Amino acid sequence: MRAILVVNPQATSTTAGGRDVLAHALASQVKLDVVETDYRGHALAVARAAARDGIDLVVAHGGDGTVNEVVNGLLADSGGRPAEAGAVPMLGVVPGGSANVFARALGLPADPVEATHQLLTALEDDRRRRIGLGLADGHWFTFNAGLGWDADVVGRVAKRRGKQTSSGLYLRAAVHSYFRPPLGRPALTVRVPGQQPAEVVTAFVSNTDPWSYLGERPVRLNAGCSFETGLGLFALSGLRLPTVFTHVRQALLTDSDQHGRRLVRGDDLPLIRIDAAQPVHFQVDGDLVGQRTRVDFRSVPDALTVIA
Repeated sequence: MRAILVVNPQATSTTAGGRDVLAHALASQVKLDVVETDYRGHALAVARAAARDGIDLVVAHGGDGTVNEVVNGLLADSGGRPAEAGAVPMLGVVPGGSANVFARALGLPADPVEATHQLLTALEDDRRRRIGLGLADGHWFTFNAGLGWDADVVGRVAKRRGKQTSSGLYLRAAVHSYFRPPLGRPALTVRVPGQQPAEVVTAFVSNTDPWSYLGERPVRLNAGCSFETGLGLFALSGLRLPTVFTHVRQALLTDSDQHGRRLVRGDDLPLIRIDAAQPVHFQVDGDLVGQRTRVDFRSVPDALTVIA
């Protein structure tokens, strides 16, 4: 089996020693090349080249941003239809970031050493699974995407890349973006096939549950969402403090069941379209893509094979 290990040396919990241990362990089971990324988009370019060269496995060692780039590279030539695109390399993940939402949703340990052991065992036992992904405006996402408040938060954090990301940094960015939204709060119109359009001010789209993590605590917006279902929609028609507090509290409950009069929610959705009255921030997997006035979200079942 031919494999490539893609390492982001700037990720929060990646180290040179950990990289070497991982590379040595993988090389005992596969024919391995190791690439360290040194610019934004590098992991995507490596994964795209791997797919074109017929590589069997690409392992991403970094945070959710690194994983997202690798996924988008693996599927870059699929035309949005992986099932019709022929062979696509399998994906392996060893978490190395701060949140590692995708890896944790797969059931991988947060500790890179433990995750490496689990990956090696999965390779030895040929343990793999097919997962569904989300596709939004040409960008694949593994766990979430959104327009409005959450994307404003991502954009604010992105401006402080010199700082190590943490739950505290995201909380401060969420508070600042709530009271001073950088692009205001233009109306968003959510359209789901077979339903009446809904006017909201922020919209979160999930591909799995949890939506994210606050430290070790899962943040759950669509508890029934998984890699085997369609997309989850969580949108709010108002952001007054009582509404926000209610849904934050519900999101942090172990048996979260989001409900409320300002909530627009959908589960297992194949398609979601969101139009904005003015440009708003748009994020996928915790990375700011840019500003949009319309985004179409599509659930793509069985999009990728993961070793886990």
